[in-house]
Amino acid sequence: MKIFNCEQIKRWDAFTIREQHITAMVLMERAATACFVWLLKNNFTKAQFHIFCGKGNNGGDGLALAQILLKNNISVAVYILETGKPGSSEFQENLTLLHRLTTSIHFIQPGTGFPQFNAGDIIIDALFGTGLNKPAEGLAAELINHINKNALTVVSIDIPSGMFADKSSLHNTIISATNTCSFQHYKLAFLLPENGSFTGSIYLLDIGLSSRFAEIENSSCELLDNEILTGIVKPRDRFAHKGNFGHAALIAGSIGMMGAAVLAAKGCLATGPGKLTCFVPAGGVEIMQVAAPEAMCRVTGNSYAGAEKNFDGFSAIGIGPGMLVQEGTALHLKKLFSENSAPMLLDADALNTIAADETLLQNIPLGSVITPHPKEFERLFGKTANDAEMLQLAVKKAGELNIYIVLKGHYTAIITPPGRVYFNNTGNAGMAKGGMGDVLSGIITGLMASRYGLPEAAILGVYLHGLAGDIAADIYSQEAMQASQLISCMGEAWKKIHS
Repeated sequence: MKIFNCEQIKRWDAFTIREQHITAMVLMERAATACFVWLLKNNFTKAQFHIFCGKGNNGGDGLALAQILLKNNISVAVYILETGKPGSSEFQENLTLLHRLTTSIHFIQPGTGFPQFNAGDIIIDALFGTGLNKPAEGLAAELINHINKNALTVVSIDIPSGMFADKSSLHNTIISATNTCSFQHYKLAFLLPENGSFTGSIYLLDIGLSSRFAEIENSSCELLDNEILTGIVKPRDRFAHKGNFGHAALIAGSIGMMGAAVLAAKGCLATGPGKLTCFVPAGGVEIMQVAAPEAMCRVTGNSYAGAEKNFDGFSAIGIGPGMLVQEGTALHLKKLFSENSAPMLLDADALNTIAADETLLQNIPLGSVITPHPKEFERLFGKTANDAEMLQLAVKKAGELNIYIVLKGHYTAIITPPGRVYFNNTGNAGMAKGGMGDVLSGIITGLMASRYGLPEAAILGVYLHGLAGDIAADIYSQEAMQASQLISCMGEAWKKIHS
């Protein structure tokens, strides 16, 4: 699913109007009808409605929804934020139609005060849409704060008012929606962590926008969907042998941190590589051999894993889980970078070691994958003011260093050297636990080793990881699920993808 910016969304509306020979009013009626159907399905139509409208087309959507509710004998009070301007033509037309149905239309201006709400009332937020280009201020900000303080259930139409659609809204005054009924495709804003507390549950409503526009219009950002995954997943040849699926290497673990190495190894094995060799410290061999008997082991140090051995013959190398930042780790990484040509994944303490040495950062092998969480990203590339800037910096650094960046979060972003961004939509809050990142490192390494190139291995790996996490949460609950249980659900995740 492509993620379009504000300008593209406007052109999508205009393209649809031309292609389908309809008016903007018809499109507005579709949006209002879709919202009404959603309210009906969710048993919200027996309440008292308070609809707050701005004077743009988002407000027009609110006025159109008010008409539908009234025609269905549902109690509605409409409040229009007065700006001293007439509003859009569609807003004015809907206001004229609404006057024929009700007298409960109130204009909010300085000195009029704000309405009070009762328990069970539903507030519809149609103040500002995706065209907002400056933070809400003055009376608008006061109204938003009043709604946030006094309303229990708030449904935002298209986007919570005060939120920018495709740039940071940090420190803006924004409606805290219980639910957001948006249209057709996700906005970039919905995928940024800083906005998570404002959107509530997001629902995409189909209003019949042109599918041809979505096909031909370019976008640098996409949300993973079945179409993308179907184009990536490869069936296994029934005449294949283990040599066809590569030999993965994992450099992981240290005394006291062998659990991370084991989780990475098991995650790797669950992706189907032909062979896996784990490079572990002497004190961790028995742990690995017992916990993951399918993996071979090589000893590379006494207390922590290193990279002094020759890695010829390996299809992919993963390094970092549970290594700790040791005195000799930087030397091991320099040797690994200069003497090996296999595709490489760098995570955890490999990244922390690189963050402390600028020369290592500049010498990461071209085409490598790094998998930082936000704090690790910050150590590598510096602080940013907000989530949107962090994403922009990730795109910039992926291009400069010619690497793939898997920026972990609720909507993990896979960023390619040419600047394409793929957001993942699987996974849940139960995965916010130690060990989950180690499993992901193993999964992507295993896919890189077997049959998948980049960015396909990263995209499929992140999606599989989240899908297995969703299955585990259903079985064990988000609170109780553990990284090892996620691994046990990988088989079911594969089945779902193949089906």
